[in-house]
Amino acid sequence: MTLYYDQIDTPIGTMFVVSNGKAIVRIDYGSLHSMNNKLASWLKRYFPDSRLVHSPEQVKQAKYELLEYFQGTRKTFSFPFSFYGTPFQTQVWQALFNLLPYGETTAYKDIAQAIGNPKAVRAVGGAVNKNPISIVVPCHRVVGANGKMVGYGGGLDKKEFLLALEKNHE
Repeated sequence: MTLYYDQIDTPIGTMFVVSNGKAIVRIDYGSLHSMNNKLASWLKRYFPDSRLVHSPEQVKQAKYELLEYFQGTRKTFSFPFSFYGTPFQTQVWQALFNLLPYGETTAYKDIAQAIGNPKAVRAVGGAVNKNPISIVVPCHRVVGANGKMVGYGGGLDKKEFLLALEKNHE
């Protein structure tokens, strides 16, 4: 299978966008070079016989919408995307996408309750940490139960930037 990618320069650094030709399958922080090990592991698991081809055209809509988001003019995304993860991870990511509006935050325990598994707070945290569609699936909007900033795969500085961006454009 051929996967298509391009990079996008954003106010919080380079982001890497991957498409399977029909939908976006990954948006992550970093360049192809900087995320080589992380990407290789993910590809081996979900697309073992794939090859990556640089093709800006295949990810053009996603890049355009992400740039609008960073300009504060877009609050929702319309391009197609597909999740690749375990059934539990997919359930958590879908809940984040469906239930967490622009500019609002929630706690891991609230996501656990929303998916009907209130005791799975730690597992929800693990799934959030593995989110393959950064920003669009808004894991940056998940905070600790006490409202404090807690881990973010892109780094807390990026999480703080994204939350401030959304607050400024509500």
